[in-house]
Amino acid sequence: MGGVALSKYSDRDLQDFRIVRLGLIFQQFELLQYLNAFENILLPYRLNPVLELGEEQRERARDLMEEVGLSDKMARFPKELSQGERQRVAVCRALITAPSLLLCDEPTANLDPANRDRILDILFAYCQNQNASLLMVTHDHEILNRFDQVLDIRSFLPKTAVSP
Repeated sequence: MGGVALSKYSDRDLQDFRIVRLGLIFQQFELLQYLNAFENILLPYRLNPVLELGEEQRERARDLMEEVGLSDKMARFPKELSQGERQRVAVCRALITAPSLLLCDEPTANLDPANRDRILDILFAYCQNQNASLLMVTHDHEILNRFDQVLDIRSFLPKTAVSP
């Protein structure tokens, strides 16, 4: 990735690399129930000392929450948020470290069309502005036209494994 020979990295160096360079959006959000939305967004800074948490990162988290429409829900815990709100918190957490690669598993699956489009706009703008890459898995055929390249996993399966 980026000309880096990851096979030569130690386990610790790989952990540092992943936390700094990868933004992950999980299908099931993976939010910690005992942290509020704001704390969940800042979680990467608490997991690895290579990232330093300061006022700049806190301000970025507030800005991200504003951008996804959750600025009024910073203190709410995941159980107090809708599925779509949880998904948007997960998007903020993926972007907080300014990664160079976003790996997203159904990041818009729980969103209404307006919020889906808003999140896609945010992700694409982020990638454009930061020269980052986006790899997304989705079942939502309505959004495929927004991508530069689309791969249908069925085209990689043996013909006998593909259902009609």
